[in-house]
Amino acid sequence: MLPVLFKLGRFEIHAYGLLLAISFLLGIYWAMSRADRRGVDRNMVMDLSLIVVLCAIFGSRLLYVVTHLFEFKGRWLDTINPFQSTGQIGIAGLSMLGGVVLSVIAILIFCHVKKLSLLKLGDILSPAFGLGIFLTRIGCFLNGCCFGQECGLPWAVKFPLTSPAGSIFQGIAIHPTQLYASLYGLLITVILFSLDKKERFDGFIMSVFFILYGVSRFLVEFIRYAEPSTMAPGGIALTLNQVISLVMVVSGMVLFIILQRRSSSTPEST
Repeated sequence: MLPVLFKLGRFEIHAYGLLLAISFLLGIYWAMSRADRRGVDRNMVMDLSLIVVLCAIFGSRLLYVVTHLFEFKGRWLDTINPFQSTGQIGIAGLSMLGGVVLSVIAILIFCHVKKLSLLKLGDILSPAFGLGIFLTRIGCFLNGCCFGQECGLPWAVKFPLTSPAGSIFQGIAIHPTQLYASLYGLLITVILFSLDKKERFDGFIMSVFFILYGVSRFLVEFIRYAEPSTMAPGGIALTLNQVISLVMVVSGMVLFIILQRRSSSTPEST
């Protein structure tokens, strides 16, 4: 675990923050280069990417606050500070899935206002989301947050007592769910990049991303440590993240089927 990479006087470089910044910069650069191939104005992609960055931070904070309201009693102003957390689970009080959901909503609104193709923009941005998951989850591992349950496997990890994971599982080996998530983020990125080498119908990459990410996050949640406040309402034995993941999977499958049928029924121009 290495939450602080190095210090310059009082100035600290945190592993998670650095990897988050790198993922944003690489994601924006990659999306702009992909925009040229799909005939989309790269300036529009730049504008949207900046909006997505803000929504990713705000959405991640919003989901964390909603599921951890007990932390903020008497300190409600702290809810608007994305770099404050007294809890054990979230890195700086952020929950990544909330950022993904709000970013998707922002993309929908942006495309409607600017009269752009949602499907093309979704295809352009989706691999960058996978890259972001890959990088930022490494930061989670170095910070010791977003951790798993007790585990007896050879690769189980014991975190220091000073970390969020170690403070709950003191001296106990647990699943490194951060690395599992980083791995599926990398696999999603590679799969989407490989699929995109061939001409596909608009929306293909975006719908596949929804399915792959939703399934991956849903499965990892079974072995990830969850506070009672993060469980889904209604008494079902799933976390709120799993419910959101299922919605993403179903949405991706429905979108894929609709677009595939539309593509098949459209005669090729000669």
